[in-house]
Amino acid sequence: MAVFLDHTIVHARDPAATARFLTEILGLPPAERLGHFTVVRVGPTSIDLIATDEAIASRHFAFRVGEAEFDQVLERIRQRGIPYWADPFHREPGRINRWDDGRGVYFDDPDGHLLEVITRSYGSGGCEAEHPNPLLDCP
Repeated sequence: MAVFLDHTIVHARDPAATARFLTEILGLPPAERLGHFTVVRVGPTSIDLIATDEAIASRHFAFRVGEAEFDQVLERIRQRGIPYWADPFHREPGRINRWDDGRGVYFDDPDGHLLEVITRSYGSGGCEAEHPNPLLDCP
């Protein structure tokens, strides 16, 4: 049997609001309730949001999309006035990156989790790419 990531549990102050944010920005189906979880389906995997009043440690989630979907996500981010960056350290505001000869953008969700939308997986362009991923050790 192949191995797939089925779900991950993520803390949120207001799971319903976070689910709405994710589904609307990413163009996903509406969230579902499953017991005490608010479930956002992302392909065969789900993000299961659970309420907390405790401090939330920021986590990072990357979503790979096609070129057309990237344009749609970026347009929704811009329409809502959500700050975005070309890098995970928030040093390049209002820009996207071209790593691996694709496109990528970072933005925060309502709970401070760092979200990333990319059109190419990390390192997929290799060192031959016009814009190699900075994580690669290219000459």
